[in-house]
Amino acid sequence: MTQSQLITSVLVANRGEIARRVFATCRRMGLGTVAVYSDADAESPHVAEADAAVRLPGNTPAETYLRADLILAAAQAAGADAVHPGYGFLSENAEFARAVQAAGLVWIGPPVTAIEEMGSKVAAKKMMDAAGVPVLAELDPGEVTEGQLPVLIKASAGGGGRGMRVVRTLAELPEQLAGARREAESAFGDPTVFCERYLETGRHIEVQVMADSHGTIWAVGERECSIQRRHQKVVEEAPSPLVERIDAARSGDSHQPHLVGSAAGAQGHVPYGPAESTPTGEADSGADGGAPAVGGDGHRAVAGTPADGGMRDRLYAAARQAAGAIGYTGAGTVEFLADESGEFFFLEMNTRLQVEHPVTECTTGLDLVQLQLEIAQGAQLPAQAPRMRGHSIEVRLYAEDPAQDWQPQSGTVQRIEIPSVATEFDLLERPGLRLDSGVADGSVVSVHYDPMLAKVISYGRTRDEAARLLAGALQRARIHGLVTNRDLLVRVLRHPAFLAGDTDTAFFATHGLGTLSEPLVSPDDEKLSIVAAAFAESAANRARATVVAGVPSGWRNLPSQSQRKSYESRTSGPHEVDYRFTRTGVTVAGFAGLELISATPDQVILAVPGADGPVRRQFAVARYDDLVCVDSALGPVTVRRLPRFTDPADQVATGSLLAPMPGSVIRLGAEVGSTVSAGQPILWLEAMKMEHTIAAPADGVLSAVDVEVGQQVDVGAVLAVVDPAAENHEQPGNQE
Repeated sequence: MTQSQLITSVLVANRGEIARRVFATCRRMGLGTVAVYSDADAESPHVAEADAAVRLPGNTPAETYLRADLILAAAQAAGADAVHPGYGFLSENAEFARAVQAAGLVWIGPPVTAIEEMGSKVAAKKMMDAAGVPVLAELDPGEVTEGQLPVLIKASAGGGGRGMRVVRTLAELPEQLAGARREAESAFGDPTVFCERYLETGRHIEVQVMADSHGTIWAVGERECSIQRRHQKVVEEAPSPLVERIDAARSGDSHQPHLVGSAAGAQGHVPYGPAESTPTGEADSGADGGAPAVGGDGHRAVAGTPADGGMRDRLYAAARQAAGAIGYTGAGTVEFLADESGEFFFLEMNTRLQVEHPVTECTTGLDLVQLQLEIAQGAQLPAQAPRMRGHSIEVRLYAEDPAQDWQPQSGTVQRIEIPSVATEFDLLERPGLRLDSGVADGSVVSVHYDPMLAKVISYGRTRDEAARLLAGALQRARIHGLVTNRDLLVRVLRHPAFLAGDTDTAFFATHGLGTLSEPLVSPDDEKLSIVAAAFAESAANRARATVVAGVPSGWRNLPSQSQRKSYESRTSGPHEVDYRFTRTGVTVAGFAGLELISATPDQVILAVPGADGPVRRQFAVARYDDLVCVDSALGPVTVRRLPRFTDPADQVATGSLLAPMPGSVIRLGAEVGSTVSAGQPILWLEAMKMEHTIAAPADGVLSAVDVEVGQQVDVGAVLAVVDPAAENHEQPGNQE
């Protein structure tokens, strides 16, 4: 490409949320948009929002979003003149970038050589070590010793938790290596992995860099992404609590940093506004990420890490040094692993936009996608980047069950409604909420891709304000149809350790995943919500029935039997609501003094007796076949309505292992007739680019395996049967 080449239409070689994010900025800039989509994504929001869309036949990433030839043909067919890769898939594939440029298209990303140099994490570490950036030593998987344990296996060609495994014993190393290689091959098309020393309680800190082709390198702010599951980020924030604490202790500051002043509010939407003053009292020595990286003529003058600088200064200098060493341009992220003392080590450089980029946008007022597009057309950055102001937190809302080993979910999103959202895919001018979502009501979450539904981002004057805004909105959100990690996210945001900034990579292990995964609603309030579900169902039945207007269903002149409705909660089991309408109101078994104020099919108002008098509670009720979702200030409740009579065909044998999600059987771990113990792997499923272990529920004998390797199974399918009674069972007549 030439520096004068202008962009008029952008194809996003990706799907879902990131495609919508890029399209939003393109529309604001007056650019055309082109989507590509797999068969599974044909009805996705990103397809509907694009000016043009081109089908990629097939469903799996290997058939579709990893096919460079199909994507380039789509760009030509739709008349796009630029390609934005998003993140994941081909975003860090040097051959794809080279092919885009060879086709005469603008590549909205860094130089091919930079992608190549950072594409192999093994080679990248060696290069950063030579450039003076602190690194953790890379270990040959075949030469790991007992003294080097524990180690972390990592995929060389990509991240996002794929191909990552923690190994604590040499005995498990071969199996974990094989699994990591399979995941890496599936996700990135490259099975290469390596090992490095694993820090149990490290802090994951990363620096956003932005560089132009004229020699200016910005360090635009750091983010902390320490709360992770399966080595994939769940909660991200800017600035880093660790960096704030260490630099505040160094300077003697004890006040709340990064308060939003009037200047911040005035320039929140100015991409190239002047550097803001900051109330931290730091001298202008590069903490804004601009001055030390730029010489007097605006060209590269990358300095080494200052020995006496604060942690933020040293992080920024190391990040600029890494970018400068490879002649970087565009948006990128330099990731570090830090300890509580403030020492840090280079992990990798992501040569693309990061999933968590909105928290940097919220705290700087920059549209990073707009900067990517402008730099790709030859624009020059100002000498200094804007300083951070305020605090921003992002959570990833996943369709998954944290309490069941993070099992991903698939199916229809019946409703997703986040209250108090100020904007979508855009900058925030004042404290509030932003939503970047890849789904809408009715969207189908496929087994072929990552189960992230949305990113919910808050911006506040302080960290406490940002956490409070985000937790409150998530608790009030109406998310129907799939199990999600919403309750876990709210509990994390309100946890004392999180609010204190103690957020290392062992957060879930330290504070108990089981406790953090518990439902937000209490057992008593869940029962009350289920009563509301029964009254709403009764109102719906009454509306459909041919009864006298105003007469409640089940009304009799004389006392009669109560009405009953049965439900099952995923977390607390079966519930039966036993109620009866009388001349004076309604009575509910187990709820003395409860008063029904009103009931419609969609809303129920109850007066709940209390020590100081009754308290009115409103419940919003939605039904989708047998699924019933109840939302209130008490917390969300989801149950399934149980039929009055059970179909024998729906029953399964005791000890049956059911598929927790649709997926493909990739391995069998035991043979029929073998004795197994509780927790022993029986088989492995691959779904959503990750491997999932299906283990024996109890000690016994594997009496049946109903699937074979390569078979695709649906959720709820019987995979195998473990017969607890078969072990050591002697048949009569066989004794001597």
